[in-house]
Amino acid sequence: MESLFLLVLGNTEISLIPGISVAGATPELTKFTPPADAEYLFYEKPRIINAIPVTPEGHPTPAIITKASRELAKFPILVVRGGSYLAPLLPHVHISDIVGRDFRKEKAIPKVEEIIERTKLLGEELNRTNIKELVIGESTPGGTTTAQAVLWALGYDAKTSSASPRNPQELKEKVIKEGFERVGIKNGDLKNEPIKALAEFGDPTLATILGISMGFKRDVVLAGGTQMLAVAALLKALGEDLSRFMIATTKWVVNDESATFLKTAREIGIITYSADLDFSGLKYRGLQDYEKGYVKEGVGAGGSVWLAVKAGFSPEDVARKVEELYERLISRT
Repeated sequence: MESLFLLVLGNTEISLIPGISVAGATPELTKFTPPADAEYLFYEKPRIINAIPVTPEGHPTPAIITKASRELAKFPILVVRGGSYLAPLLPHVHISDIVGRDFRKEKAIPKVEEIIERTKLLGEELNRTNIKELVIGESTPGGTTTAQAVLWALGYDAKTSSASPRNPQELKEKVIKEGFERVGIKNGDLKNEPIKALAEFGDPTLATILGISMGFKRDVVLAGGTQMLAVAALLKALGEDLSRFMIATTKWVVNDESATFLKTAREIGIITYSADLDFSGLKYRGLQDYEKGYVKEGVGAGGSVWLAVKAGFSPEDVARKVEELYERLISRT
C-alpha cells in the first residue's frame, strides 16, 4: 500500500454563525456534515442522517468527488475523528469529541497540546507501515474562517475561500477581528507562537492534521483548499521541512478571485497541485454549478483526484463517475 487517504472530521462553533458556512442546508445541520460526509464514502448514503450533505441551494457535498475517485482508484480510507459533535457510524480513529469553540468568546481549542500529542502518535505509528504517502482531507464546516484567523495571527495577509460563490469575506473579517480583540493582538503578533495561534483561533481539524503531519515522516499531501494553507503555515512556523509536503486542491479554489490561494502558498513556500475537473458538460445543474463557484473543495476532493490520476485515470474519468454517482443518489431519493 503506497498511499493512504485520511479523512479528518471536525466541527467548530464558528459554523453556527448565520451566513458564515454553507456546508449544510442550515447552520444547525452543519453538526451532521462531517460524519455524513465520511459515511457517504463507504455507503450509498449517510446513516447518521437520512440525507446527503448539501448547500442551502441544494448542491451536493464534494464527498461525491472523493467517492468517485475512490471507486476508480480503489485507494484505502481511514477516518479520523479530530473533534466533532457526532461520531460517524463506521470504524474510525477517535482523537477527541471536543469541538472548536467560538473564538470570539473563548480560546478555540483548550487542550490543543493533547490533540497534537495524540495525533503525532498516530503519525508515528503509520511510519511503521509500508505507506509512502499520506493524503489528508477534511470535513469541517466553518473551517475556512478558523484557517484565515490562524493565517492572520501568523502574519499572512490571506483570504480563504468559501463553498459559496459569494464568499462572506466581510463577515469572516468581522468575526476574526472580534477574536483578535478578545486576545488583544493584531495581525502577525503570534508569528513566533504558532501553537498559541492555533489554540486561540483554530479548530480541532487543523490541530489533528498538524500532529499527524509532524509524526509521519514521509510524503504528505494536504488535500484541501485554503484551509490547508493554515496547516502549511503552522508546519513552517514549527520548523518543519516543507519539501515533503504538497497541497492538492481543485481548479475552483485556484480560480477563486475572492481568495488568495496561490499567493499565500507562494508566501509559505509550499508546492500545489490543482485537479482540473470540468463539470460544465455534466447533465445535472447541481453539478454544473460547481463551475459557477459553488462548493469548490472539501472532503479531500483535490487529493482524491491526485490519487486517481496517479492510478491512471483522468479528471474526465472522475467527472463521469461523479455523474454516475449523482444519478444513483437521485434514483434513491
